[in-house]
Amino acid sequence: MATQRLAAWAVSLQYTDLPEPVTQAAVRSFYNWAGCALGGSNHRTTTTALEALAPFFGPATSSILGRTSQSKAADNNLNLPSRADASHAALINGIASHVHDYDDTHLETIIHPTGPVASALLAQAEALGNVDGQQFILALVAGIEAECKLGLAVWPKHYDVGWHITSTTGSIGAAVAVGKILHLSEEQMAHAIGIAATQVTGLREMFGSDTKSFHVGRSAQNGLMAAILASKGYTSSLQALEAKRGWANVVSETQRLDGHIATLGQVWEIGKNSFKPFPCGIVVHPVIDGCIQLHQEMKEKGFSSAGIKSVHCRVHPLVLELTGKKTPQDGLQAKFSVYHGGAAGLVLGKAGPAQYDDKVVRCEDITSVRDKIDAVADNKLGADEAEIVAEFSDGHKLTKHVTHAIGSLEVPMTDKQLQDKFIDQVTQVLGSQKASEASQSCWTIGNAANAGDFVRTL
Repeated sequence: MATQRLAAWAVSLQYTDLPEPVTQAAVRSFYNWAGCALGGSNHRTTTTALEALAPFFGPATSSILGRTSQSKAADNNLNLPSRADASHAALINGIASHVHDYDDTHLETIIHPTGPVASALLAQAEALGNVDGQQFILALVAGIEAECKLGLAVWPKHYDVGWHITSTTGSIGAAVAVGKILHLSEEQMAHAIGIAATQVTGLREMFGSDTKSFHVGRSAQNGLMAAILASKGYTSSLQALEAKRGWANVVSETQRLDGHIATLGQVWEIGKNSFKPFPCGIVVHPVIDGCIQLHQEMKEKGFSSAGIKSVHCRVHPLVLELTGKKTPQDGLQAKFSVYHGGAAGLVLGKAGPAQYDDKVVRCEDITSVRDKIDAVADNKLGADEAEIVAEFSDGHKLTKHVTHAIGSLEVPMTDKQLQDKFIDQVTQVLGSQKASEASQSCWTIGNAANAGDFVRTL
């Protein structure tokens, strides 16, 4: 009985059961998530959702991240609230955390695990007001482990048919995390898992639109709701995951629930989490990495991007399947364009959130190089591997082979690189001083006496 086994594991898990590398991975995952949520708080997608839904907010128990009197988001949207009920705070913060496509990735499933779980968990922890840092980290780990084990159980058929695996598993992870700080019994936790499982959210068809990040926010909200309902005695099937017409068999042609549930607490998925150096589909990262290196080499040799005649890329097949948009029209579409990512790397030598601004996507310097890029799939290449050959009008040729892109498990981002990423995003919202204070605070989440007090620094 996978549902009840998952519930029993989650309820019995104690902070002392967590190896030190697991708690460290949880802090890094939360830190990265907080930077992304703050960085995305003033994005049009986030503020549109906030404006549309604010009339429906309940009691203001939980913070909407980034919305302070010092923030540019607040300055530009003076009538938008900075607090909401926990359910809507989870939704809005979840949207913000994913809108730049800059959040963490569990590479074996390409789930972005912290978004749904942390968005729900932080909102409810603040509403409760009695959750300390260790309880928070414990619940975060429990939710992420549940989410990723379920993803492994249905990968890749589930994703291939068109489900957005981050949100279809994220609601269950969020329910487990919130259920943990609500101290649910095993039976209540099993019901929470079932209530979350029935709220399957997220179609890959929505990639490149506002709705992709809505998936993450909605799954956070759905999971939180599931745990709250279960805490009050609301019931679901106790075989919600494994039954013939349960979650796993409905969302995938094949499933391996029992095998992956059996590894809970033995193989920690959070330790496999990777962090993005670029705010776009992770399969594009090898090309961007290589193009940024070529940009530097071009500078050293006196070449200009204006002299580029053609750019040929060899990539993993998933690159063209997921990011084959040849002529993106805005920043959200460009996140799924290997051609824009490559052009930004070659022309600008960087590919941060600013390089995915709508104006940059339509800039002639970028589009002229983008139109000269072609890509072919090669199933002999790894998912984090690419080869780029740039040919110039004078006959010169530069080649770059990326074996493992930065941000992969083989070339992970350092704490310093994560901090630079955090500061770069958050300064645009809170200013440099507040960004620095938020950064220092987020590294110490595990020591917080009260997560409700902690969140107000964000």
